[in-house]
Amino acid sequence: MKKLTLLTAAAAGSLIFGFDAAIAQETTAPEFAAAADTAYIFNTLLFLIGGFLVMFMAAGFAMLEAGLVRSKNVSMQCLKNIALYSIASLMFWIFGYNLMYDGVDGGFIGSFTPKAIPAPDADAGDYAAASDFFFQLVFCATTASIVSGTLAERIKLWPFLIFTVVLTGFIYPIAGSWQWGAGWLSEMGFSDFAGSTLVHSVGGWAALAGAFVLGARKGKFGADGQVHALPGSSMPLATLGTFILWLGWFGFNGGSQLAMGTIADASSVARIFVNTNAAAAAGVVVAIVATQIMYKKVDITMALNGALAGLVSITAEPLTPSIFMAVVIGGIGGIIVVIVVPLLDKLKIDDVVGAIPVHLVAGIWGTLAVPLTNDGTSFGTQIVGIVSYGVFAFVASLVIWVILKATIGVRVTEEEEALGLDKAEIGVEAYPEFGVGSQRV
Repeated sequence: MKKLTLLTAAAAGSLIFGFDAAIAQETTAPEFAAAADTAYIFNTLLFLIGGFLVMFMAAGFAMLEAGLVRSKNVSMQCLKNIALYSIASLMFWIFGYNLMYDGVDGGFIGSFTPKAIPAPDADAGDYAAASDFFFQLVFCATTASIVSGTLAERIKLWPFLIFTVVLTGFIYPIAGSWQWGAGWLSEMGFSDFAGSTLVHSVGGWAALAGAFVLGARKGKFGADGQVHALPGSSMPLATLGTFILWLGWFGFNGGSQLAMGTIADASSVARIFVNTNAAAAAGVVVAIVATQIMYKKVDITMALNGALAGLVSITAEPLTPSIFMAVVIGGIGGIIVVIVVPLLDKLKIDDVVGAIPVHLVAGIWGTLAVPLTNDGTSFGTQIVGIVSYGVFAFVASLVIWVILKATIGVRVTEEEEALGLDKAEIGVEAYPEFGVGSQRV
């Protein structure tokens, strides 16, 4: 009986051991397969997480602009922002992506073909092709958002949307191909890590061209040279928009590492986050101190734009600076806002939200600052890139704005401007209960 028990136990043990061995054999292969796929998965996740953070910046721009325009124009700004994001999403698929990346090969332009997304079982490479497409798409939409704020309160809806089609489908992708598409500026050694020039200055140049053609809002500048403040509808909304943009910027800069499949890449993304945050914080503090010194009062709009200017400034090179240098770079962005905003007023250029100082001028500064911390770059090459992008983006945008003005017109009538674009252009007021109050502003 005991012998039988021992034999039974031995048999049972053999079966259990064999079963465990079989389990181990079955699980070992997938573990090895998972290890081989780890870089692909993490790289794809970086693109997707970075992409939806940058997509959320569309909400940030919408809220920032809604807060900085007068209450009678808030619905219009919200409509423009959701429309421009949607247009960019379609145009970047139809033309933009391949114009930017397909067959540039050291040249000036890619191909005029739609982007094709491979099936999952044919999606070779270091990351999912669709994740890269989505990540690049949201950058394109950001460029158009910059233009929206500058031209607020006096531009017609449809000319703006038509310009957005051209900007997101052609102007931005062609410009982007010169550097990120391995075009001629990339061959020269120009460096713009996440787009101080490629995204922000290109959008700023387009906005500046539009401001020249469109002219200032009625009542902004007096005949005697005085500048009349036209207060925004909601500082809480503008502040919320700024914080959303600040959050989205971690995807903007961090995702531009373009890889998170190694310890070095993961560490680089973390370092980019810290430098991005430090630059934004420095921009705020410097703007607060500067406005207190210059105007004896702290201006909340300058503080908000100081954060954004700090973020734009560090975007050209968020990886190589120390935290101290990130603070210096971002702090100078804050000074730029405080200086350039009143300078634009003296030049009678009406920029409703301050996008030109924040995105154009701070973008130029950030691109110029790259050689301060990146030994592989030179000031000469950076200047060539800045000038090239400036000439192309401004001239191309100016031509489109002039054509639109000569054909369908770009500006609403004085009566419509006074009534507010919510009523005149789209028929939906953001704050219908306070309509009378908005007319007094």
